[in-house]
Amino acid sequence: MNMPITIEGVKKTVFGTGALNRIAEECKALKASRALVVMDRELAKTEIGSRTLDILKKGRVKAIPFPEITPEPSPSLADNGALLAREEKAACVIGVGGGSTLDVAKAIGVLVKNEGKATDYIGLGLVKKPGLPTIMVPTTAGTGSEVTFTAVFTMRETKTKGGINSPFLYPHTAVIDPELTMNLSPAVTANTGMDAFTHAVESFTSLQAHFVSEPVSLRAIELVSGNLRGAVFNGKSFLYRENMMKASYLAGLGLAMAGVGAVHALAYPLGAMFDVPHGLANAVMLPFVLEYNYPGDIDKFCQLAFAMGEEDTGMAPREMAAMAVSAVFDLSADIGIPATLEELKIPRDAIPQMAQAAIKVARPIANNPRPVSLSVIEQIYERAFEGRIEY
Repeated sequence: MNMPITIEGVKKTVFGTGALNRIAEECKALKASRALVVMDRELAKTEIGSRTLDILKKGRVKAIPFPEITPEPSPSLADNGALLAREEKAACVIGVGGGSTLDVAKAIGVLVKNEGKATDYIGLGLVKKPGLPTIMVPTTAGTGSEVTFTAVFTMRETKTKGGINSPFLYPHTAVIDPELTMNLSPAVTANTGMDAFTHAVESFTSLQAHFVSEPVSLRAIELVSGNLRGAVFNGKSFLYRENMMKASYLAGLGLAMAGVGAVHALAYPLGAMFDVPHGLANAVMLPFVLEYNYPGDIDKFCQLAFAMGEEDTGMAPREMAAMAVSAVFDLSADIGIPATLEELKIPRDAIPQMAQAAIKVARPIANNPRPVSLSVIEQIYERAFEGRIEY
């Protein structure tokens, strides 16, 4: 470690069964009697949506619903939400949902107090001043957006993705209630769980990892490895659901401290160009990027293998590191993650265009534990069409 590290983050976390019941109390702690409540259109129709509004009403907090979020959101959603928040004089923003919803809610918070549009702030450190305080309520065990400083958007006109990255996006409060994930489908559980796993693995192996981030990320890896299969196949088990929420939260903390790597860079074009959900895109690309990465940090990948439950049978360190890659392939296969890009119906002739887009995702590329070039990215995409090889 050659440079000092700075650790910032969410100011308050409320974790546990029934935590959702605390949201009105958390608004009052912020002296907020009016709250913009951001959800996606489907969640707003569910018991979680109605229950959220009821809790706020009973707590005498005026809820201003904004149930407009769509998958892979465009920046205009944040612009529209900020306009409504200003018109209704909201004093805080509550995001209830998956990663897209939480990202938009965080962006709305800063846009209320900063002039311009969301697209003006896509990049690093462009937000000038704090926004409204935000309260994040995740309903999936995946993105960790409730504790990160990023809001990612899809620019469909240019078929690119980009994020607002600023310490001012850190939520004030994360309200994490595992009960809210009990009815997730196996497919959503698998995709979002692998999203959390990707965050944990990439932050653990990131060149920016440090003595605080590493144990946090490693514990998230252990939790996903031991609980994701159970959450997918026995989703009514509260223990699996609770442990996956812990994993997602810790993976988000690791991501916020150490960043992510080339998996995210290669996954972004899948979402921007072909509307593949972010978690699924990460899940499909993860083992193929790790297959390339593991010679770049044999020690870290040995630790990854141990965290995933692989046993040391006296093999050489490089062989043990390769076992981590096999373990990730096995996990993905067991929970039904598509094995190749072909299964996602991605055209193979899109590789050059995807590679050109991926190489421009600069920070994750720079964080990767093994150097990545344009030709390397093209090779990884090619491997992701070919499928798994056995170690």
